[in-house]
Amino acid sequence: MDGDLPATSDNPFGGAVTPHPLPLPGTPVTGAEPEAGSFGRPSRPLRKRAGGAGAGVVAVAAKFGAYLKAGVLLLPKLKLLTTGSTALVSIAAYSLLWGWPFAAGFVALMFVHEMGHVIQLKREGIKASTPMFIPFLGAAIFSRSLGDNAVAEARVGLAGPILGTVGAVGVAIAGALTGSDLLLALAYIGFFLNLINLIPVVPFDGGRAMAAVAPSMWFLGIGGLMAMILVLGNPFLLIFILLALREMPRRWRQLRSRTIEQAAYYRVPRRSRIAIGMVYIGLIVVLAFGMSQTHILYSAGHSFRSI
Repeated sequence: MDGDLPATSDNPFGGAVTPHPLPLPGTPVTGAEPEAGSFGRPSRPLRKRAGGAGAGVVAVAAKFGAYLKAGVLLLPKLKLLTTGSTALVSIAAYSLLWGWPFAAGFVALMFVHEMGHVIQLKREGIKASTPMFIPFLGAAIFSRSLGDNAVAEARVGLAGPILGTVGAVGVAIAGALTGSDLLLALAYIGFFLNLINLIPVVPFDGGRAMAAVAPSMWFLGIGGLMAMILVLGNPFLLIFILLALREMPRRWRQLRSRTIEQAAYYRVPRRSRIAIGMVYIGLIVVLAFGMSQTHILYSAGHSFRSI
């Protein structure tokens, strides 16, 4: 699975989350952090106390996101942390769960996804780093921004799932032709990680698309993330919830600020809004169908076909 300034990271399953806050895909960090509210006195109405608690959560998320972003932004300065070396570390980490053949294929699929973002950033005229892998959190790329407007941000965000889907389809075809359960299992996880990245909340790729289509969908996305924690029991998703809670208030304030710059950024032609929405929905359909066709239970070298 995926900082604002330059990072473009992915979700816990290896998806690229494109640039932004940790950003998985993201724009440079500008704007004030969300203001923290204070907890109310016991005598205050419950609604006010709840509001104060909510503001406190946002403040904690903002602090956490700032520290995490600062750490991520140091990565490119560490010469030892190259694409190859971080990929090897990730393969070693994932091999503890699935064995090295599956781990290597998983990291390769993440690389394909991230390169979709890199290629589109270059098409937008923005210099981007090569992918860096973070075990159990996914991968990240670094760029100064995601583009000059919400349409460019959506293009960069969707480029990862598009190329990632193509890669997963290729692996699925190879698995079907050779009868390899390993390849089919890899195709399944490839479809899955790209689908997860389409959750409509920043800093996921789906959140980037919604910046151009319907920013209000960010609130639905954060609810979906919380539901996933309950269903999947993956504690790493908490990191992305904190990142979303850090970035969403700032982005929403910018969206509602009615300044000339923000109005220009979010001014999306109807035709572009429809096109981006159709690509987004089309990806969800293709990825869900791909998962249904490649569902094989795989664990450390052993596969079990689902009935």
